Amino acid sequence: MTHYPHLMAPLDLGFTTLRNRTLMGSMHTGLEERGDWDAVAAFYAARAKGGAGLIVTGGMAPNVEGGVYPGAAGLFTDQDIANHRKVTDRVHAEGGKIAMQILNAGRYAYGPNCIAPSAIKSPISPFKPTELDAAGIEKQIADYATAAARAKEAGYDGVEIMGSEGYLINQFLVTHTNRRDDSWGGSYENRMRFAIEVVKRCRSAVGSDFILIYRISMIDLIPNGSTWDEVVQLAKEVEKAGATILNTGIGWHEARVPTIATSVPRAAFTDVTKRMMGEVSIPVITSNRINHPQVAEEVLSEGCADMVSMARPFLADPDFVAKASAGKPQEIAPCIACNQACLDHTFSGKLTSCLVNPRACHETELNYTPTETPKSIAVVGAGPAGLMAALVADQRGHKVTLFDKSEELGGQLNMAKQVPGKEEFFGLVDWFKTSIASSDITVRLDTEVTPDMLDGFDEVILATGVTPRDPEIPGQEDHGNVVTYIDVLRGMRTAGPRAVVIGAGGIGFDVAEYLTTAISPTLNLTEWKEEWGITDPVQDRGGLSPKGPQPEPPARQVTLLQRKSEKPGKRLGKTTGWIHRATLQMKAVKMMGGVSYDRITPEGLWITKDNELQLIEADTIVLCTGQLSERSLADALETAGKSCHVIGGADVAAELDAKRAIDQGARLAASL
Repeated sequence: MTHYPHLMAPLDLGFTTLRNRTLMGSMHTGLEERGDWDAVAAFYAARAKGGAGLIVTGGMAPNVEGGVYPGAAGLFTDQDIANHRKVTDRVHAEGGKIAMQILNAGRYAYGPNCIAPSAIKSPISPFKPTELDAAGIEKQIADYATAAARAKEAGYDGVEIMGSEGYLINQFLVTHTNRRDDSWGGSYENRMRFAIEVVKRCRSAVGSDFILIYRISMIDLIPNGSTWDEVVQLAKEVEKAGATILNTGIGWHEARVPTIATSVPRAAFTDVTKRMMGEVSIPVITSNRINHPQVAEEVLSEGCADMVSMARPFLADPDFVAKASAGKPQEIAPCIACNQACLDHTFSGKLTSCLVNPRACHETELNYTPTETPKSIAVVGAGPAGLMAALVADQRGHKVTLFDKSEELGGQLNMAKQVPGKEEFFGLVDWFKTSIASSDITVRLDTEVTPDMLDGFDEVILATGVTPRDPEIPGQEDHGNVVTYIDVLRGMRTAGPRAVVIGAGGIGFDVAEYLTTAISPTLNLTEWKEEWGITDPVQDRGGLSPKGPQPEPPARQVTLLQRKSEKPGKRLGKTTGWIHRATLQMKAVKMMGGVSYDRITPEGLWITKDNELQLIEADTIVLCTGQLSERSLADALETAGKSCHVIGGADVAAELDAKRAIDQGARLAASL
């Protein structure tokens, strides 16, 4: 029996055949910029070994001015070619194929030397670009072709020309960024000349037996974006110019519509690629929020595409395809689309990794090697830190006993999964449960651990988590209208029609979303598109509704407060914080910073703002005022003179930081 027959079917490109219909989409990792090419090779080789049909690298700059930031990796010299050859050789040794993405950032380049078709500054960069003259345009086209030729010399099986997401080629295509009145601007035929010339020149540089992918923006999601007729016209011309495959890009980086965050419904944009099917004769790839083999199989079986692009799922589990092919999807470590260790790291200048899989991009320095001296290890706490520590220790051959006072595994992940838009956390908890069940770990739930119970273990790992911080506001114990975030997210208390959320960190925002949302739009694609103002690009240019976002009315009236005078939500995730802020704004949540909490009465909360005392009327007041490490067991062990390792929230109480907790648990267990 073939599991997922459409997904696992080979794809014949004429001169070469891909072993299945999975594309590992391009991701910028930061590995190339570090200059550790053994690490780069190990990262891609692991995904090739895991069965990816075709891998696309992170974007390589065709020239200095086109790099996403100063010092961005490219393929400029003979030494660069030798470095990249290490990568392609390792991938080929594992039976894989790999293409190099050529990315010219245009006005998105984060540096003063950026260029663009017109001198219009991007809203996501402080630098105004220099408008290209005719000679400058010729140079850019020639540099694409040179990069493609060098990629072939370096052993790549193909290149992907990045023509979407608002980068240089995209900037030529739309009047939003192209105000030229010469032969490279004005009519659409002129505006798409740059894209066509790049494809033609690259095909000429590499010959016919070389994969050439063009990543087209199927839906721009910006004002004055492309019409659907223009997208189809471009796709047909790209095919004529020599493209082998048409890959999909969704939205520009500056678009105010989420496209890959966890709150985006799975396979949310496959309708646009389905419409492209039949317009061109080359294979079409669909993308965005496809993170499970069954979803990918359904997309292909319904005729939405010839191939499926998944990027972050290959960070979460390099063996995604191998496990799917073996009929073991429950064993795939799930991408939860949180962006915390991947895109947030990328846009902060850090090395990319994965919340679910700390080994991602660290394959040469974080390894779970079998131990030569098995130990008896107790892990107390079955939240993310404890679960990962237990699994890695067991994988290495230690004898592990996992304790938790709760009746279920998952710790505070079980609260996170209740937040509208975070339904992917259900899959993460299920994966942990499956992994524990298939291990040799002894599990003791509903157990309050005492120091004497840990006698006889060689190592003790405490992952006992956090407890809510008590803000000690006068009156909070007197009137029955005060609850904690735990009460709300665990369903132990129901909030009234008017709620005040005290604390505007990540938990405060989660609670505000929970309180204002009756039914999660993430579970209903039509409602989600209406909420964000997304329409059919056949009807509206760029796929944006003229009406704008049309969210469902809020389930409650909510006020979100914080003591800090800064803008609420300022410290949320770099690539997702704006989504949370916009969501609450659409739900009419009143957000206030720089307040002090004076007292709680039956009428609500009295605060001082700008030296003025005022009452916020409320039926329910929810405390999201931070956490304290739960260290009582650690303190008791220390008093008894017994050593232990403390990880996760018990070590540092910082929001619900599963990324740090899982990484810490993995690294500790790898070292024992």
